[in-house]
Amino acid sequence: MTEPTTGETGTGGAGGAAAERSAVSPAGTQTTGVAETTAWWSTAVTRIAPGEIELRGYPIEQLIGRLDFVSTIWLLTKGVLPTSAQSRLLQAALVASVDHGPQAPSIASARMAVTCGVGINSAIANGVNVLGDTHGGAGQQCVAMLHGIAATATETGRDVDEVAAEVVADHRARKAYVPGFGHRFHPRDPRRDVLLGLVEEAVTAGDLGGEYLRAGIAVEKALATGRRRPPMNIDGVTAVVYAELGVEPELARGFFVLARSVGILAHAWEETGTGRRVKGPLPPPLLADYTGEPTREYPES
Repeated sequence: MTEPTTGETGTGGAGGAAAERSAVSPAGTQTTGVAETTAWWSTAVTRIAPGEIELRGYPIEQLIGRLDFVSTIWLLTKGVLPTSAQSRLLQAALVASVDHGPQAPSIASARMAVTCGVGINSAIANGVNVLGDTHGGAGQQCVAMLHGIAATATETGRDVDEVAAEVVADHRARKAYVPGFGHRFHPRDPRRDVLLGLVEEAVTAGDLGGEYLRAGIAVEKALATGRRRPPMNIDGVTAVVYAELGVEPELARGFFVLARSVGILAHAWEETGTGRRVKGPLPPPLLADYTGEPTREYPES
């Protein structure tokens, strides 16, 4: 008897060919072949094989102890190793975004969740899941706005200050918030100056182009002409960083969520240590204001 040959799939002869084709299950249902199955979750991020793990083509044993975590984030999301300037700026933006205390709904939500007996992972997910367009999404919106301002200025040859003033005027006419500017606690966000300073240094060194830095400053300048003068906040200044780094708007939001999840973890872990149970949004002596009907009798039948 002739031995079946072994194909590249490791399946002998006709079996190998059959594996490459769609098959029919005993119930008559169409099934998927090996090639289609392995392509289902095809990825350029990670390759694994018995005894092997590669991240973007780099064996993980060569990265451990040599590549820092922030640079690993850049490698995984962007596909290339960062320059020292890129790594420094990404790290600065992530550190600046890490926490803003229990006043932030994402932090409060995680702390409440952990007192209900859920695991730390569920508490973190609870906090992350309230990061939406209003709380946590302004950075993404600001990156997109800066892209639009810079592109319009470049395409039309107009001054970036003029374009930014038009964008601000449009937001004011619609009574819309300008994303990335103004803060309910800080008259001037303490994270603004240091982050902008790092961007300016990188622009001066030739590591960044500076067009989005100029767009962000132009928006802040235009906002300073009104009755309210909202300065650039953490969402705005990190948007400048991410836009200058070539980070897409939605990925910028992902970076913010990644950074804030560290703060969420810290607060959830701290709350775990208090031993409190079922901690609600108000201290026990306080009750929410009732605005409904006054007490009334149920009518007799």
